[in-house]
Amino acid sequence: MDKKLLDILACPMCKGGLVYLKNAKELVCKADRLAYPIRDDIPVMLVDEARSLEPDEEIPDV
Repeated sequence: MDKKLLDILACPMCKGGLVYLKNAKELVCKADRLAYPIRDDIPVMLVDEARSLEPDEEIPDV
């Protein structure tokens, strides 16, 4: 994931910052506990495509 792109991307729901999880190929919003998929190196920033994080699922600080 390009650092410049990550700097300008925001959660479409709350407009907050995102955490890039390389192994999971996801961008995660800590505030909304949503994980947006990255498909073919393209972030899919649609709330309908995001998965809700499980209550016990931790988000690493990056």
